[in-house]
Amino acid sequence: MHSSHAKGWLADFLILSAIWGSSFLFMRLAAVELGALPTAAMRVAIAAAFLLPLMLAKGHWRALRQHWRPVLLVGALNSGIPFALYSFAVMHITTGFSSILNATVPLFGAVVAWLWLGDKPSLSRTVGLGLGFGGVLLLAGGQASFKPNASGIAPAWAVLACLAATTCYALSASFTKKHIPSLPPLVTATGSQIGATLTLVVPALWFHPDHWPSATAWWSLITVGVLCTGVAYILYFKLIEKAGPARALTVTFLVPVFAIAYGVLFLGESVTAWMLLCGAVILAGTALSSGLVKLPGR
Repeated sequence: MHSSHAKGWLADFLILSAIWGSSFLFMRLAAVELGALPTAAMRVAIAAAFLLPLMLAKGHWRALRQHWRPVLLVGALNSGIPFALYSFAVMHITTGFSSILNATVPLFGAVVAWLWLGDKPSLSRTVGLGLGFGGVLLLAGGQASFKPNASGIAPAWAVLACLAATTCYALSASFTKKHIPSLPPLVTATGSQIGATLTLVVPALWFHPDHWPSATAWWSLITVGVLCTGVAYILYFKLIEKAGPARALTVTFLVPVFAIAYGVLFLGESVTAWMLLCGAVILAGTALSSGLVKLPGR
């Protein structure tokens, strides 16, 4: 790749990785005070409020109105449910651990595309699936006890929540490919956040906190909503346009690096050699299963 071409998207790539890596930190800071459902609901509501004026300014309201049903459903699958699950998870396992599990999204996406869309993987991708899932089992098996920890919740439930969230992301990707026509990215991004907000508003009100959150919790919500969701979507679609979807997908691999660093610096979390080793195995399997890397001659 020519260095001049790389410079055109490398900055966006690094910034997006850093932003999405910080989302685990801000979710943790908000969720410990508000709870998982209110945190997720406020995140998508803030993102929707940020994105909606941008979409209207672009004149895309008609496109959203014509395809609102599938777009809102994607919002529930791609934002509403996963954000609630991750907000729960980061309260009971480290943000670094959660981010490594999040890196399996392309792994689950390959499985769902195979089973749902008939996109049968090659031998190279099949090896990647086995390697990736093996890494997940090794990582989860070392830390996912069903014995409650200091928070009163067994870490295994948090691990399962992360994996359920990645499955939702995978289902959403295949659903989008099959049922949503080619729409301006800002339409899908905005509509999905509206759909996620509608999905979570009633449960969030039911489980609302019994105290007024601190300024830290509020700033964390605003940051995760505007920066980690609204701005991140814009950067992501810009990256797809500049570097192509294959390279844009690799942002998933760098996110755990930032998430682990933020957890160590700001939350005092520990990182073990075993976690890093399993994370490397998962990322290698994900790279193979998504087709970004291929075995020789495969």
